[in-house]
Amino acid sequence: MNSGLKLSLGQFTDKGRKPGNQDFHGALIPSEPQLSLKGAALALADGISSSDVSQIASAAAVKSFLDDYFCTSETWSVKTSAEKVLSATNSWLYAQTASSEYRQDHNRGYVCTFSALILKACSAHLFHVGDTRIYRVRNRTLEQLTKDHRLWISGHESYLSRALGIDDSLELDYQILSLEPGDLYLLATDGVYEHVDNADILALLDTHTDNLNDAARAIVETAFAQGSPDNLTLQILRVDDLPSLGHQVLQQQVEQLPLPPALEPGMVFEGYRIQRELHATSRSHVFLAQDMESGQQVVIKTPSIDLGEDPAYLERFMMEEWIARRINSPHVLKAMPPNRPRHYLYTVTEYIDGQTLSQWISDHPWPDLESVRNIIDQLARGLLAFHRREMVHQDLKPDNVMIDSAGTVRIIDFGATRVAGIVESAHSLEQPHLLGTALYSAPEYFIGEYGDWRADLYSLAVITYQMLSGRFPYGNQVARTRTRAAQQRLSYDSVLDEDREIPAWIDDTLKQALHPDPDRRYQDLSEFIYDLRHPSQRFLNRTKPPLIERSPVRFWQGISLGLALTVVYLLTHTP
Repeated sequence: MNSGLKLSLGQFTDKGRKPGNQDFHGALIPSEPQLSLKGAALALADGISSSDVSQIASAAAVKSFLDDYFCTSETWSVKTSAEKVLSATNSWLYAQTASSEYRQDHNRGYVCTFSALILKACSAHLFHVGDTRIYRVRNRTLEQLTKDHRLWISGHESYLSRALGIDDSLELDYQILSLEPGDLYLLATDGVYEHVDNADILALLDTHTDNLNDAARAIVETAFAQGSPDNLTLQILRVDDLPSLGHQVLQQQVEQLPLPPALEPGMVFEGYRIQRELHATSRSHVFLAQDMESGQQVVIKTPSIDLGEDPAYLERFMMEEWIARRINSPHVLKAMPPNRPRHYLYTVTEYIDGQTLSQWISDHPWPDLESVRNIIDQLARGLLAFHRREMVHQDLKPDNVMIDSAGTVRIIDFGATRVAGIVESAHSLEQPHLLGTALYSAPEYFIGEYGDWRADLYSLAVITYQMLSGRFPYGNQVARTRTRAAQQRLSYDSVLDEDREIPAWIDDTLKQALHPDPDRRYQDLSEFIYDLRHPSQRFLNRTKPPLIERSPVRFWQGISLGLALTVVYLLTHTP
């Protein structure tokens, strides 16, 4: 097993010459698997001197950040997780001030500066508002990474232009940096950095390399000795080692568990009785099985023996079940609870008694519009469950959709799914740009870009188009376009034809959802679903009926006026 992220931490705080300490700091370096999934976090907040309750804001900001960040979804990116937590904290602090005696003067309310550092995999994520600072020491150079949000009125007078809790909306600085072994990150309040110079900091770090707590104390004491009148807090984090490329949890499974034997009907395997093979490809084998303990039918999927030496493939294979466990939707395939230890690499999911959407399309070559809407609506609900967790399915097609006997639609097969939180922590899982099926894949994939949720919208619209027409909106031309200019020349083929009664506004809806430029598609999946049932205002504005239909009275009044003016003209100009 390759080593993971290794860090060393040192911290020190002192009230200094003030009667109380309005600074608050904290750090959390979790053990695996959380260290790989969420990273390690440091947070530092500094109260403002004009407020008597600012220390409450500082403590609440740091505590809530460290508690709540690690409770956010493992599938979310660091940026999404941290910003959601800090936005909620900002709203709470602002509300506390608004309901207090300080509501007329927010500078006396629940306000603090805030800086946080999250180290995940090989990256550092910085979040900052106010005048606390984050520094980096690399190659014996001390570099300030954050910008002070302080407005100077004169050489001696200034005030905070941004802080946590000072406004109902939060404007947060964010940046991401690459890590290198040996990097030192320092989080400091102004009581420290304004009273100790860079040379002293570097010298004290060299003196106390074995104990970062001593280094933090020595730097704080130096600042105090040099006249600091403020509270003093310093955190130091050293990067001792970086993780190997790969997702730590899945990598462990891949390295510790062997491939399963060849499965045959009637065989008992890991507490399951294999009933029959459902599907087989060069990449995997899928079997219907019965759980001998519960009697429930399940689906067991095993990796291909031919790819057994490819760790990236095996990690993606195990990722499918990892994803299924983190999505709760009636329209997404569910993973079965892990109720017994495993001795081999395989996945277990629910069994859906039904047919693929591909088969349904073959059985219904002329579906009514409402049946199509019903299926697409359910698929959209399933996609939204992915998107809420910062996942992009990337391979939505009829073969990856099941419809059970009750008519419930479910999305299956997550082998191409891109998970924001995993991409950050597992570079070996950084997938090729195109893992989906060409006819259903969004144009941006073919010019080397990663798609977002709008790529899934495109795939959903292709399926809608196919169900209504039996064709594809651009034929097979999309896969041949390798530049933006070529994509701009793509010609949309109207879904309307003489054999099917499809409203013109449905075609307009599909044309927008299928635009080659993702910025010109719908900006919300729900808008597309709504417009499949209602003519959009955009369409109505373009297809406004003539005046004689909209207002016959006004039309004939206009005609009469024109005739009257003509008669007057003729009378006045006739000799």
